Amino acid sequence: MTTSPNPDTLIQIATLKKPYGIKGWLWVFSLTDNRSDIFDMPHWYMKTALGFRPLTVSDWREQGAGLVASFKEVPDRNVAETMNGVSVWVDKSNLPTLDDDEYYWSDLVGLTIINEEGDNLGVIKEMFETSAHAIISVKPTAESVDGEDRLIPWHSDIVLNVDLDAKTMLVAWGRDY
Repeated sequence: MTTSPNPDTLIQIATLKKPYGIKGWLWVFSLTDNRSDIFDMPHWYMKTALGFRPLTVSDWREQGAGLVASFKEVPDRNVAETMNGVSVWVDKSNLPTLDDDEYYWSDLVGLTIINEEGDNLGVIKEMFETSAHAIISVKPTAESVDGEDRLIPWHSDIVLNVDLDAKTMLVAWGRDY
C-alpha cells in the first residue's frame, strides 16, 4: 500500500505532453535548469483529479531538443493519449541543497516585496525566465502602496535581500518604476 504524499511538501518539476510513438512514451517538459536532472529525482507523483498518484519512470532519453520517457503506469499509447498536460511533482526533500544565495523559485512565490523606502510593493505572483534574466512578477495586495502589477528584474543590483523566515524580499525598486 502506497502512502499519499503531503501536498504541502511537493514541488512541480515537469509536465507531461503529447505521446511519442506507439508504445506509450510521452514528451516530458522539464521545469529545471538542467532539463534531464529531473530523472535523478526519486519518487515522482502525478497530479490527478483524485489527488497525487505515484509515477514511475521505466526509461527515458533525449529526443531532438526535448525529453521523452516511458512510465510503468502508462502501458500503451491509448493511456498516453490521456496524459497530455498532467503535472509531475516530487517531494522538496529530494531536491539538491542550495548555496546561501540560491533559491528555488517556488520558495519565493508569496514573499512580500519591500523597497528601500519601506514601501510594500505587493507579493511575488510568479517568477519567469527571459533571454536577459529572470523576472519577478509582483501582484498588489490590500497592504501594498498601490494597485499596480509590477515586473522586477532578478538582478544582484536590484534584489538586495531575501528573508524566507520573514517572507520578505528587499529590492532597490521605486514605487514609480
